[in-house]
Amino acid sequence: MLMKVTKHLKQLSIFVFTNCFMCLQAQETETTKPLETDRPDMTEASSTVPKGFLQVETGAFFETFERNQIKTENFTYNTTLVRYGLSDNFELRLGWDFQENITHVNGQKMDNVTSGLSPLLLGMKVYVTEEKGWIPEISLIGHVFLPFTASTDYRPETTGVDFRFSLSHTLSEKSSLGYNLGMAWGDDSPEANYVYTIAYGYSISDKFGAYVELYGDLPEDNKANHLWDAGMTYLVSNDLQLDMSFGTSITEGQDLLLSAGASFRLPIKH
Repeated sequence: MLMKVTKHLKQLSIFVFTNCFMCLQAQETETTKPLETDRPDMTEASSTVPKGFLQVETGAFFETFERNQIKTENFTYNTTLVRYGLSDNFELRLGWDFQENITHVNGQKMDNVTSGLSPLLLGMKVYVTEEKGWIPEISLIGHVFLPFTASTDYRPETTGVDFRFSLSHTLSEKSSLGYNLGMAWGDDSPEANYVYTIAYGYSISDKFGAYVELYGDLPEDNKANHLWDAGMTYLVSNDLQLDMSFGTSITEGQDLLLSAGASFRLPIKH
């Protein structure tokens, strides 16, 4: 089992690190301020991409779920989010994932492997206010998920929608606290999910950062889901960052989460 997981994770890493080397070649001009990303944690950053810059955040992850002798392995080969700064306080967002799900029953792999593209994400982030004393930095994020852009195995009948407020506080020169509050509708259900995240970040050095996070959702008519994760980032340059993370669920559900990725930023000439 471990060898299979390792094999898949190696495949997942090819896309990520190919992009890294391409990005290193593209880093001719850097902005003075290091990029801020919405990965690897589940807490969306309260900052927006600078005007005229394109930021790509991509990665891969592996997760497992097991209940009543039925085990599901989910491989996401490409979790790409593209962000473009349309103005100093407004960004456009586009995302698309490629997934593969494998099911095991009583230790036996089933033939019904599903794979394909998830619904395309279209969205925006609006910068609301900067941090002032006890008032946090605040942004509003909204997305729609278009069913007709998904592969057959992942195509819902209805359009998914979510929104959240992203807030952050500077605790010290090296530490910060970020949190999200919002709602989501999807999976062909009229039921709303109340979404929350809270993450503590710490700058180990100018290059290395670490975080620990609690997140989850509270469906209107089902049990709440609570999870945690932790990870590290490495700032190769002001415009290129690598990351890795791991986690699991607190309530019944996800057994393991492993993730790795890269984010880069490029100026777009007008």
